[in-house]
Amino acid sequence: MPLNKPLPESPYKGKTGLRRIWNALGYSIHGFVDAYRHESAFRQEVVLAAVLIPLSLLLPASGTGHALMAGSILLVLLVELLNSAVEAAVDRISLEDHLLAKRAKDIGSAAVLVSLIHVLVVWGLVLFF
Repeated sequence: MPLNKPLPESPYKGKTGLRRIWNALGYSIHGFVDAYRHESAFRQEVVLAAVLIPLSLLLPASGTGHALMAGSILLVLLVELLNSAVEAAVDRISLEDHLLAKRAKDIGSAAVLVSLIHVLVVWGLVLFF
């Protein structure tokens, strides 16, 4: 192998076009299913979303208000998915107690808390101001 040719980062990086999009959709669905199956907090937040998103559409608000309320709930799911990914990666590296592992997990948890506070702020502003 020539010295100037870089090694591929991943065997999956070579896919292009529709094949790449199809594969990415499959990976995303698999990630969603895994999060639902293995993460109780994600399951709770999915139930919360299943209740609050339809409710957000029934409450008196402008179109923008409806979008903000529903979007704030989707943001919680997004942040929880990222938090779960960080936790899984940290646990893959080591299950031992370590200051940096704790910090990574605590920061991910804090991000979820901020997203939940965001829901309260958005809903409060849309509904009461």
